[in-house]
Amino acid sequence: MKRPIRVLVAKVGLDGHDRGAKVIATALRDAGMEVIYTGLRQTPDMVVNAALQEDVDAIGISILSGAHMTVFPKVADAMKEKGMNDVLLTGGGIIPEDDMQTLNKMGVGKLFAPGTPTSEISEYITTWVKEHRSF
Repeated sequence: MKRPIRVLVAKVGLDGHDRGAKVIATALRDAGMEVIYTGLRQTPDMVVNAALQEDVDAIGISILSGAHMTVFPKVADAMKEKGMNDVLLTGGGIIPEDDMQTLNKMGVGKLFAPGTPTSEISEYITTWVKEHRSF
């Protein structure tokens, strides 16, 4: 029996608005994924260490603080240091389109703006995991 897709949903830094992260976590769970929600005020290292311990397929960062150009690269670098090359780094929040494209070029997966249907997010994660991991 293959295991469900495991996703860690995280809020990094001082951004205290977590309603969107909780909505996404619930939607992914309802789509059949196992979801680990780390809660507020995590550091990039805390997120990556939790993802490693939980053996996740994807990390989803919710960010509304404007620190996305710092947070995503730090998480990506920590993932590389730990050899997590087969784990998707994705996320969403208030991120300008130009910044989304820059982050994508740096290796971050697709990023989602507020209002994106949750089914689109779960389909993206499912497709990515099927293409990049073997169970």
